[in-house]
Amino acid sequence: MVKSSPAIPLKPLALIVAVVLLAHLLLLSEADLDRPGKPPAGPAPFSTRLIERAPAPVQAPLKPVVAQASPPVVRPLAPRPRPSTPKTEQNQAPAPIEYTQEAINSIAVDTPDSTPVPTPAADEAVAATDVADTTDTVAVASPSPTEPKASAPSLTYRIPPPMRLKYTIAGQVKGFNYSAGGELLWQHDGGHYDARLEISAFLLGSRVQTSTGQLGAQGLEPLRFGDKSRSEQAAHFVRDKGKIVFSANTPEAPLQEGAQDRLSVFMQLGAMLAGNPGRFPPGTTITLPTVSAREADSWAFGVGPEETLQLPGGAQTAVKLTRLPRQDYDQKLELWLAPALDFMPVRILLSQTNGDFVDQQWRSNESP
Repeated sequence: MVKSSPAIPLKPLALIVAVVLLAHLLLLSEADLDRPGKPPAGPAPFSTRLIERAPAPVQAPLKPVVAQASPPVVRPLAPRPRPSTPKTEQNQAPAPIEYTQEAINSIAVDTPDSTPVPTPAADEAVAATDVADTTDTVAVASPSPTEPKASAPSLTYRIPPPMRLKYTIAGQVKGFNYSAGGELLWQHDGGHYDARLEISAFLLGSRVQTSTGQLGAQGLEPLRFGDKSRSEQAAHFVRDKGKIVFSANTPEAPLQEGAQDRLSVFMQLGAMLAGNPGRFPPGTTITLPTVSAREADSWAFGVGPEETLQLPGGAQTAVKLTRLPRQDYDQKLELWLAPALDFMPVRILLSQTNGDFVDQQWRSNESP
């Protein structure tokens, strides 16, 4: 006798069928999301909107139109016989430029190289450079009212041509001796100039001084002086307002005629000696208003005789000038200007009262 199979309960079977149908509906729903031409529901992700957005057109900024001031017409002097220059790295440099107080934008023809004949009147100091002769002063009688008063001869500034000078430097700081390298870059176009002096030493870092300005009837006319070691401080020559503004928290100073900064003063002294042969014999004192990055001062230089120096770049004959300290703590500055290098500095010696010093000696020069 065959036994019949037990009947499957209907309730569990219905539950299984319902689960299968629900899974099938879910698969159909996901298939609809992947169909082409039908975007998914809801907004697109933020990154997708950024990619699909077309970039806005970029317009090139308009270039400002700047009127270029043409440099003054330069009419060089007739060549002078010059001492021979030792062999260096330099190429043939252009002839120097001369400026006089009678012409601001043009070059005046210099008189022949001869010492001017003394006039009956006392030789007045030139206000532009505040030149004071403290030796060989001759007392003379004042001219009578009927006689015309003789005017003091004007100064001529013979600007050196652009060049790059390199130096070997030895120094001492708090008893520690060190050696360094230095470079003086002097550039101009006949109307504007740029000067940059950099001294760099291993483990001690570097110090950079810069001077920018214009060339005119009073030689170098600085507009900005910068002095940077860790951070830069600057002095601005505001000529239209007759004052000097400092970036440090120091008071403003009046801008005096012929004022120089602590870098331009080297080239200004050289331009004075080159342009006025015989005007500053040994024993003469030249006083120039000199500006640092924090204050304005007045430096007096005593002119000494020519000396022959044995330098790393070879022997050079140079005129020595010494800054005369006014206070016991003032820094002493000794400067040698070489006629064979258009009276550019071939040695600069700075000495402090505590024994620290920096001795900067010429090694080579070349065209920039």
